[in-house]
Amino acid sequence: MNRHVFTETQSLPASIEILPKQTPAAAELTEILPLGIRVYLTDIGSADTDAEMLAAARRLRDAGLIPVPHLAARRLPSLSALETRIGRLAEAAGVTDMLVIGGGLSAPLGPFASSMDVLETGFLDRYGIVDLAIAGHPEGSPDFSEATATEALRLKRDFAERTNTRLRIVTQFGFDPERTLAWARNVRAGGVDIPIHIGVAGPAKITTLVKYGTMCGIGNSLSLLTRRTGSLMALATGYSPETFVAPIERDVWAGSNALISQFHVFPFGGLDKTSAWLRKRGSW
Repeated sequence: MNRHVFTETQSLPASIEILPKQTPAAAELTEILPLGIRVYLTDIGSADTDAEMLAAARRLRDAGLIPVPHLAARRLPSLSALETRIGRLAEAAGVTDMLVIGGGLSAPLGPFASSMDVLETGFLDRYGIVDLAIAGHPEGSPDFSEATATEALRLKRDFAERTNTRLRIVTQFGFDPERTLAWARNVRAGGVDIPIHIGVAGPAKITTLVKYGTMCGIGNSLSLLTRRTGSLMALATGYSPETFVAPIERDVWAGSNALISQFHVFPFGGLDKTSAWLRKRGSW
């Protein structure tokens, strides 16, 4: 697999994630986001998910951006619901790129217990979804062991090879760069040679990050954040993502994490603030 070689003067590029119902109007999108970047659309399981996702994907495509809707396997109520969502997004919004995840529910709403169940339906290939993202968990997960996660990545790697799908791993956000780098090395050591996009929490108040980190179950990394930023000054000034991304970039430049090729940013402090940070650092 060919990979871009980054130099020490370069910043890794970045994608971003937003809620479909919070997608700005087209004119505002072109001011905030650079053309051609991937914009992931989160599935939070609302009753209006399909309509909101379709409207947001159309708006992003019309603004020259790449919409990447989430497919949360355990939230899908039926086989027909899955095909309908994929078909509408592909045919009515020009979607060719999706993120397939488990979905976080303890019990599935329909026939899909895992992201692999969704992949094996063949619907993504049928509707021309040629680029696919799958989830990575540097912090681990309470739902499965590390061995189970590694085996799942191998199965998805094999799926990509037999279907000619362009696959990438997109991770949850975290605050411990060393733990994240060690996880990426373990992925490669486990025989999974798939590009990795590392999840990053954008600039935000510490209290905001604590709230989202608790919701997402990244306890160990969150403890590191609160230990490092426990002073009143840090709580007042907020969190700088550079404490996380800079060590990862240095590791990529040194050549020890060739799988890491990009960041994926969660704009908890707002799109404007996140965009300004990414432009200033050269990721956009």
